[in-house]
Amino acid sequence: MFHVVNTNAIPNDAGIAIEYRLHGRRQRIDFMISGKDENGLGQLVLIELKQWSRVESSDLSEHVTTYLGGSVRTVPHPSYQAWSYARLLEDFYQVVSSGLVRISPCAYLHNCDDKSVIRDNAMNDLLLRSPVFMKGERASLQSFIEESIVEGDDSDAIRKIEASRIQPSKMLVDSIASMLLGNEEFVLIDEQKTAFEVIMARVSEIPTGERLVLLIKGGPGTGKSVIAINALVKLLERNFNARYVTKNAAPRAVYQAKLKGKFKRAEIGSLFVSSDAFYQTDANSYDALIVDEAHRLVEKSGLYKNLGENQIIEIIQSSRICVFFVDEGQLVTWRDIGNLEEIRRCAGSLGAAVEEYELEAQFRCAGSDEYLSWVEMAMGLVPTENVDLSATEYEIDIVDSPSELRDLVFQRNSANNRSRLLAGYCWKWISKREPQRFDIEFPGTDFAMRWNLDRDGSAWMIAPHSVNEVGCIHTSQGLEGDFFGVIIGPDVALREGRLVGVPENRASTDQSLRGYKQALLVDEAFAREHADKLIRNTYRTLLTRGAMGTFIYCTDPEVAEFLREKLREAHVRQ
Repeated sequence: MFHVVNTNAIPNDAGIAIEYRLHGRRQRIDFMISGKDENGLGQLVLIELKQWSRVESSDLSEHVTTYLGGSVRTVPHPSYQAWSYARLLEDFYQVVSSGLVRISPCAYLHNCDDKSVIRDNAMNDLLLRSPVFMKGERASLQSFIEESIVEGDDSDAIRKIEASRIQPSKMLVDSIASMLLGNEEFVLIDEQKTAFEVIMARVSEIPTGERLVLLIKGGPGTGKSVIAINALVKLLERNFNARYVTKNAAPRAVYQAKLKGKFKRAEIGSLFVSSDAFYQTDANSYDALIVDEAHRLVEKSGLYKNLGENQIIEIIQSSRICVFFVDEGQLVTWRDIGNLEEIRRCAGSLGAAVEEYELEAQFRCAGSDEYLSWVEMAMGLVPTENVDLSATEYEIDIVDSPSELRDLVFQRNSANNRSRLLAGYCWKWISKREPQRFDIEFPGTDFAMRWNLDRDGSAWMIAPHSVNEVGCIHTSQGLEGDFFGVIIGPDVALREGRLVGVPENRASTDQSLRGYKQALLVDEAFAREHADKLIRNTYRTLLTRGAMGTFIYCTDPEVAEFLREKLREAHVRQ
């Protein structure tokens, strides 16, 4: 790149950024040049650099195959990668979305001179959005830069990006109607794009009579639900018989509420279905079943948990292609069986091949991978490591009282009704039978609130008045908002320098740990270890619902001080 910019046609005072990381996000932009156009408007030329010397074609749309990281891999076309990073800037940075700074993306394969794959006719639309320059085309790349950068800016456009606060991301629930109408609402980045194109390709390839299971692994905010809905929409457009499946009632209820009035109720109900629906389904009834939150699958179906044998097997039998989106860190109830090992076992028992993919970059929590790492480390779910939160814009604080927590959430919620209170299930659901009573009260404070499970049911998250109630894992898992206040109850304690789950302090009305007491009689060590993990997984899930911030109140002062110390060690900005 020194040789590229070493020309008088590119102003000496143009800005340069190398390996630029966007506000805590995992993605790094290889090279950026900033300046102004002929009208004095801020410009950024974004250049994705590839050292590849050889590129082969791929069966996936907008992908290529190359030797990378010690093996041959299929990756998004360099033009797509550069364009998607430009879209990331436009979607999350107000200074770009407002038009104050414009982005011109491109890619430079400086070691590759075979243009046949990179510039295949199938890539023409991509190349128009984001051109690719090859070995020996330095002058063409220089001309591309010169067209955007007419005068220098002393890195002003880059500094505006650096100073720009990340704006709230679009919520899937707010965009789902538009997506079902065929509009592009979310750009898929890196491995998200690959996972999506794999789904589309395999549904077209696998013949009737054969089965394939796609396992797509990813933590909170990695885009599992966005990929799932995108895949559903595109499969329906291509006349495939596909369904979106989830055990969690909350996402289905929220999606249906958002689609009410835009689509017929029967259409909505047939597209978004419960995992309970397949125990009597004929084999290969569907082309594709897109199973979101697959970790929540269980064995028996039905209200009384007495129907069918195994939801994983029933789903695989029902479709040629089954896509399971899994986060083992969100196994939160005793009945959950949707771990990777069990899905692989069930696929093998039915003769279904398995392909596995992983989503790494997360786009919730202000895009901060560090915050997710901090949560997992603090909850003891991963080994202790040095986490640096000094650069994150994600808001996080441990507050001193439940009233302060409530007031913070009320304040944030006043902007757009996208903030909520959540708690571990440590308080009985008294108001179910005595509506005038409060479920969660703290003596000596003015905090008195009810659980959310009555008036709005599973659609609680988007109800206009539900900020006045406290949500739980059952009505928040699989959904997101802007800010969340989380009450960590007495089911978590500090013992020997680490947080542990205390199942005895869960409310008797909670069904999540039903089976624990019986398991104690069979294998006490396993029962306690499993319950401990489920409780800590529950709080990991609750603490990662917020796109912009999380506030925490702990009923146990020792737990609160432990988390405060972990924040201090991570150098969190106050």
